[in-house]
Amino acid sequence: MGFQKVVVRCEPTFINTSRSCTCSEPNILGVSLTSEWFAKYLQSSAAACWVYANLTSCQALGNMCVMNMNSYESSTFDACRLFQFIFENTAGLRTVHSFSFWRQNLPWLFYGDQLGLAPQVLSTTPLPTNFSFKGQNQNTKLKFVAASYDVRGNFLKWQTLEGGVLQLCPDTETRLNAAYSFGTTYQQSCEIPVSKLLTDFPTPIFYDVYLEYTDENQHRYIWAVPVLNLNLQHNKIFVNQDSSSGKWLLTRRIFLVDTLSGRENDLESQPRLVRVATQISLSIHLVPNTKNGNIYPPLITIAYSDVDVRDPTSQSVEIALGVLGGLAVLSSLLKTAGWKRRVGSPMIDLQTVVKFLVYYAGDLANVFFIITVGTGLYWLIFFKAQKSVSVLLPVPAQEERFVTFVGCAFALKALQFLHKLISQITIDIFFIDWERPKGKVLKAVEGEGGVRNATVPVSIWRTYFVANEWNEIQTVRKINPLFQVLTVLFFLEVVGFKNLALMDSSSSLSRSQSSYIAPYSRILRYAVSAAAWLVIALMQIVFFVVFYERFIEDKIRQFVDLCCMSNISVFLLSHKCFGYYIHGRSVHGHADTNMEEMNMNLKREAENLCSQRGLVPNTDGQTFQIAVSSQMRQHYDRIHETLTRRNGPARLLSSPASTFEQSIKAYHTMNKFLASFIDHVHKEMDYFIKDKLLLERILGMEFMEPMEKSIFYNDEGYSFSSVLYYGNEATLLIYDLLFFCVVDLACQNFILAACLTYLQQEIFRFIRNTVGQKNLASKTLVDQRFLI
Repeated sequence: MGFQKVVVRCEPTFINTSRSCTCSEPNILGVSLTSEWFAKYLQSSAAACWVYANLTSCQALGNMCVMNMNSYESSTFDACRLFQFIFENTAGLRTVHSFSFWRQNLPWLFYGDQLGLAPQVLSTTPLPTNFSFKGQNQNTKLKFVAASYDVRGNFLKWQTLEGGVLQLCPDTETRLNAAYSFGTTYQQSCEIPVSKLLTDFPTPIFYDVYLEYTDENQHRYIWAVPVLNLNLQHNKIFVNQDSSSGKWLLTRRIFLVDTLSGRENDLESQPRLVRVATQISLSIHLVPNTKNGNIYPPLITIAYSDVDVRDPTSQSVEIALGVLGGLAVLSSLLKTAGWKRRVGSPMIDLQTVVKFLVYYAGDLANVFFIITVGTGLYWLIFFKAQKSVSVLLPVPAQEERFVTFVGCAFALKALQFLHKLISQITIDIFFIDWERPKGKVLKAVEGEGGVRNATVPVSIWRTYFVANEWNEIQTVRKINPLFQVLTVLFFLEVVGFKNLALMDSSSSLSRSQSSYIAPYSRILRYAVSAAAWLVIALMQIVFFVVFYERFIEDKIRQFVDLCCMSNISVFLLSHKCFGYYIHGRSVHGHADTNMEEMNMNLKREAENLCSQRGLVPNTDGQTFQIAVSSQMRQHYDRIHETLTRRNGPARLLSSPASTFEQSIKAYHTMNKFLASFIDHVHKEMDYFIKDKLLLERILGMEFMEPMEKSIFYNDEGYSFSSVLYYGNEATLLIYDLLFFCVVDLACQNFILAACLTYLQQEIFRFIRNTVGQKNLASKTLVDQRFLI
């Protein structure tokens, strides 16, 4: 059960001494909630009831006591204490129908405030009627009626309870009325959105319930039905939850939904709290040893729950956050498990924990992003599109929490982006040159004055060319960042989509300067900018994939073709024991040739007069995911250490000439080793080729561990792009969007947000290219001056 709303009031002398309707302290409810309804009407209603015996004011005061769960505390003057004060000081007034608890001009709220009265009310006097299932005197219908009042104390009408008056769950009228069939066990439950409660119950309706019956002379009477409110507190004790009925305090008046007392500052605003009758039961007990179907008075037991309304869809948001948060944890665990296998580490150490947290940050950022965008679009669509008012914008406190979620999403996504950036610029890469010398030439021997035969050197320009093309595709994206920023800015500022974020009901994209312009809602501003960014980005991606790559230029596939034309393969390790291989070995045997022979080779290939390009004979598969064995990786590291020594501390102990000669020698050694590895020369470090299982593709991990042999997985999806910007478009897109939105939420300026977003894109692009060039040069011995 939720907390109890208790209204703290002025001292008891405020009415009978000063006759003032003001007090020094605000009307504070539980958990720092200021009820605007109580602040406006409690004191005035009490004063009018006490001084002028105004019937409507007394009813309104009684309603406020019922809204406070009939709770009573002698040390404070809340609504029920004020009611009791007036009740005790009007003893001279007549009672209604001789009921001592029902004073003239006052509503009947309590069956006294003395413990031990409940058993007398419930089991002393039987109802002067009887019930029978069969025969001429068949009587199985419980005819309940109610006197209903509005929150201001006005009497509305007498009405029967049939048709679901006290049943929140929708159903057919026949089923609803079955609740009032004597001898029938009736049960009904359902879930109701908070938004529906706000729409259907703008103010509470109060009911005094009676049972209508006829006596032996067929005279019709009504009997007051007592209520057991499980939320009632007597001096801070929930007496009605006690197992002993002797401690109960019975009441009379009930309501179903209260969306009014939880409103702060403005009665037209959305309530912070909604109180709902979540459990209503009607129990009937037979008189012991009765032969005529006599019963004691029925008892209505009711329990209320308080809903903290963050927004009308708060429950759905919480459920979404819980479900998606759980999926994020599962996704992060799978990614961490896949990473552990790819680095060949069976132990769970600090690095593993850090890696899991980084993966979880990225997945949790996606969860926050989905929820914030969905929530923002909900407000934008339903608030702006509604004809009759059923949805209001969130209050400032709710807006602050929303902005906090957006900020968390950006911070977590920024961490994921930096992690991917660092991973991409620290990969191991080597270009395998399959070209072989074509004959021998006479070469002068330095220092000897003679000549000797030497093999024709293989040109390095093909390797430089492939390396330069690889460098150029590092930051290729599926969208144009500058076009994206300018187009979003155009639609927001020029077309006028930003006006949809104004806190008014208009859906117009233009505003007259002479008319009043409402302030911006940060939630709507986020929703509009996020929607514009996503729609434009998705249109760019569709155009790029469907049209541009197919008919104009596909740089990723062109790079694979270039490798084959250059007779260069790419061996790339993104993890210690995992990476990618692009098979670029020319089907013509060599690529260092003249234009005439190059054109002839292309013609033969187009006419299928030569073998296919694939690594496996008679196939076209050129791209692979590779899981290398630890033995192969150790051999690779030994050669690689010599290759990169010129950039390490060892260069200080050797002359530049000798260091460079060692690097050249290591380069040729690495080229020879990797080429022989691909050709299955090293039986102790061999590999085999297979397809990935469907589940492996879905989970993004490998089930088989490369123990004695490495594994090459066929990869038709060019997944080596995952070490480029191209393969991480989703992360980049969401990061840029969140950056744009966070800047705008902070400064309320789309132009500044667009400028800073493009500036940070260019900064990170420059860092990615610059550091990537240095890493590429150090790992492949390619001179950085040739990388542009």
